[in-house]
Amino acid sequence: MLVFLKKGDNPNYATEVSKGVDCTYSHTIKVLDHFEELNLVEFRKEGRIKLIELTEDGEEIAHDLEGLVRKFERKSLENQEENNKDKEDKEKSEDD
Repeated sequence: MLVFLKKGDNPNYATEVSKGVDCTYSHTIKVLDHFEELNLVEFRKEGRIKLIELTEDGEEIAHDLEGLVRKFERKSLENQEENNKDKEDKEKSEDD
């Protein structure tokens, strides 16, 4: 959710967040309330609507999480390439 909020260009509403991270609305609210307790997000009222914004700490953690996701994706790709190479080598040796 933090990464989703960081990437969002528009004002974020709980409904948008729940759809964006594929969670139920009620679960999203519980998580966001917990994030607020941890000072990672702030709620700002505009009329009857509550907007959600990352705090400075929330931005920093979301940035760090993005880096971790990139590392996991890179490692997964490396492993996949290595497995494909091993499979090709095995098939080649069986043909010989």
